[in-house]
Amino acid sequence: MQVKEIMSTTVITVSTSEPVEQCAKLLQKHDISGLPVLDTTGKVVGIVTEGDLIRRASRIKAPGYLEILGGLIFLGSPKKFVDELQRAMSLEAGQLMSRNVIFVKPEDTVEMAATLMVEKTISRLPVIDDHDKLVGIVSRRDIMSCLYNNQG
Repeated sequence: MQVKEIMSTTVITVSTSEPVEQCAKLLQKHDISGLPVLDTTGKVVGIVTEGDLIRRASRIKAPGYLEILGGLIFLGSPKKFVDELQRAMSLEAGQLMSRNVIFVKPEDTVEMAATLMVEKTISRLPVIDDHDKLVGIVSRRDIMSCLYNNQG
């Protein structure tokens, strides 16, 4: 079975300039856990998830450091700390979104989509066409319905 047979074609999306608070409202209103973020051409450039919103509200832990001869040696990654700080202070979807989005194509198999979800520990996969435009989304729930509602 192919992804196009089980994907949802009505996808709630946001633009990169959408306020973070609006993203949270959309997730709650539509009882979904993630929103694809589209640029002005309709290309998926990221995804805002419940996890992103929760991390934004959580306490950020600064990396430890040692002070030696008047200099600082960081024991963690200062870049990771700065990235987390910027995301925590984000006001728009484009600043908060996860940029490493994993996609599937409509012709991919459901088994492939399920494998990606398990391997990458994700809950949803945007479905894009050959022009990188969003045509749907497939969720864990879609896969569960496909796998267990088709059995007699």
